[in-house]
This record gives sequence, structure tokens and C-alpha cells, in this order.
Amino acid sequence: MSNIENEETCYECCMRYEVSCPVANKECRHWLDHENDLNCAIIAVEKHGRMTLREISERMGVSFVRIKQIQDAALRKMKQQDIDFEVFLMDPECF
Repeated sequence: MSNIENEETCYECCMRYEVSCPVANKECRHWLDHENDLNCAIIAVEKHGRMTLREISERMGVSFVRIKQIQDAALRKMKQQDIDFEVFLMDPECF
């Protein structure tokens, strides 16, 4: 096994030690400015499951309207690719 494969991810380290992510937000694509979720989007989803758009906007530090715009764009792309949103949500591999 290579040295890279043995390295613990930021997420794994935060979970193991139950500490907020020390990585600056530009270095980790999962970092968010929300101390209660250890500054990690992955941990937020694991702790809370599905969240409202308002909860997401609070964690991401952007407006509810912007989150809604992002959701609408994602749903349009799924529709263009003929992906059934309800089936997508039920697929355990999507999470």
C-alpha cells in the first residue's frame, strides 16, 4: 500500500478526534463555516440527514434564494439527462 493510501482524510481525522476541521476553507472542498458540524459538509449530512434549503443556506453562508437557484439548476440538469429525481433519492449509492 502506498503512503497516500495510508493517509487519513480530513473528514476521517475530524470524526475520529471529534474536532472542527482545521483546514482553511480554500484547501478542502467540504469545508464550511459551521462549527456545530465540525466545519465539514460531509459531517453535516451524516449528523442531520436531509436538510431544508434554509438549513443549507445557513451552513453555506449564502442566501436561501441562492440555494434555491442552485437546486433549480441541478433539477433542470437532471431532467435534461432524463434522471428521475425520486428514483435518484431512493438510490443508496447516491449518498
